Amino acid sequence: MTGQESGTGAGSGSGIGGETGAGASTEPGAGVETGAGAGSRAGSGRGNGGTGGDTGGVPDAYLTGYADILAAAAATGRRLTRDELLARRQLGEQAADAGYGLRALVGAHLAAARLHWPLTRATDSADSVLAALEQSVDAFAEGYERAQRLAVRQEVAARREFIDDLLYGRGELGRLAERAERFGLRLSYEHAVAVAEGPVPYDEGDAVPRSVEQALVSRFGDRSILLTTKAGRLVCIAAGDEADVLAFFAKQAYAATDGGRIGIGRPQPGLGGVVRSYEEALNVLDLATRLDLDGPVLRAADLLVYPVLTRDRQAMTELVVNTLGPLEAARGGAQPLIETLTVYFDAGCVAAEAARRLSLSVRALTYRLARIHKLTGADPADPVHRYTLQTAVIGARLLGWPTRAF
Repeated sequence: MTGQESGTGAGSGSGIGGETGAGASTEPGAGVETGAGAGSRAGSGRGNGGTGGDTGGVPDAYLTGYADILAAAAATGRRLTRDELLARRQLGEQAADAGYGLRALVGAHLAAARLHWPLTRATDSADSVLAALEQSVDAFAEGYERAQRLAVRQEVAARREFIDDLLYGRGELGRLAERAERFGLRLSYEHAVAVAEGPVPYDEGDAVPRSVEQALVSRFGDRSILLTTKAGRLVCIAAGDEADVLAFFAKQAYAATDGGRIGIGRPQPGLGGVVRSYEEALNVLDLATRLDLDGPVLRAADLLVYPVLTRDRQAMTELVVNTLGPLEAARGGAQPLIETLTVYFDAGCVAAEAARRLSLSVRALTYRLARIHKLTGADPADPVHRYTLQTAVIGARLLGWPTRAF
């Protein structure tokens, strides 16, 4: 190092070889500063603890007191006090609430550290400043992350409250429609709801809902789709004219739940359309359980006869009791004969097929049908009697009879 370089380097701590002392004096903006200039730089912006320099667009307010902390660490080697740590956390929370990114905020702290780095060459002083910098950024990030977690919890709570109001039809409709737009739904249009249930209940954060949601987003992008969980089931809400969305959801949910069952409600218009379609989907799943319906995907539009049968519960109860009640006099009760009728009707009234499904001989099946005819007075082989018996059997299964007494 030449004498000229040494003079410059000592004055600034970061000299550029080849510049003269005069050049350093007349062109401080060239990156070479004299001892006085460096001292002025180190003291700039410290009147209020700010940075007084370029911090990447982050306001100095979020760096309040930071320069003083670095200066004190350089001078005394002390760590941050409890009050200083608390202040850094509070500034981190404020920055998160204001919407600034953590990367930009950390960059602002590093830029401010470069700007206010002590001029001493002492190793202990540099270590102390680095320790203070680490403490400051750590406390600031802690406050930032705490505010972010709180914001996430509040968002999750608001989303859950909206979903409850939407699916149960609670709250003022106009306000509900406004909230729905935040989640991509326009309730003035038709909407349809699909509900999937698996062997175990699911929450929104579980792997199954996440995998289904990722598949939907990958396939349909930003379409108006809302996926959530309710009562341990997966719930998908889509526009009424997008049947492909619900069909894809059903396929993904069936695979993700290892063979779960999916009920799909009909598209319904208006603000209450989501509630009605959701109830239809739930009713379909209930019917599938009671009637042991085949198929992983069941649509309310295909099962409209069952709500008609159960709409007048009193009339259905009377039909079941009057038609099938005499079967309770049979040895073993009514249940085995009701199961025989169920399988017989499901087999298209073909005795050989029904016998195979029941693991009976055709002769044994024929005997059971004759017994039913004798007890009830209705012949399963007669078309007129067959309709009455089949309707009564469906009603018994829907009402849980004879296990559940009327």
